[in-house]
Amino acid sequence: MPQITVDHSHSVTAGFDREGFARDLHAATVEIAAARPEACKTQFRPADLTAYGYEDPKERRHAVVHVTIGLLAGRTDDTKARLTETALELLKKHLKGDGAVVHASAEVRDLDASYRKFEGEL
Repeated sequence: MPQITVDHSHSVTAGFDREGFARDLHAATVEIAAARPEACKTQFRPADLTAYGYEDPKERRHAVVHVTIGLLAGRTDDTKARLTETALELLKKHLKGDGAVVHASAEVRDLDASYRKFEGEL
């Protein structure tokens, strides 16, 4: 915890400083949501195909980036809102466009009570 996932259109990969974004988002998550730095983990999942409205996906005039932050329950709605707003600001900082319209979003979800993890060498 936190479990962070960034789903994004493949078309933004070249202009997305993912390492910088993850580093800055981890720092913000520690500051805003009182997470431990060593607990922050982020996975990036580029999508080969992004469809937007009725547009032909091959035109690639639109791109999507969605950040999901999973935290253990107990954070206030204000804390969650501050974290999502910060994630969106960080996307603006770390995304360099190619002329496509970017549709960016972020959300914080409470991890289910069944959440467990293990850490160890394989």
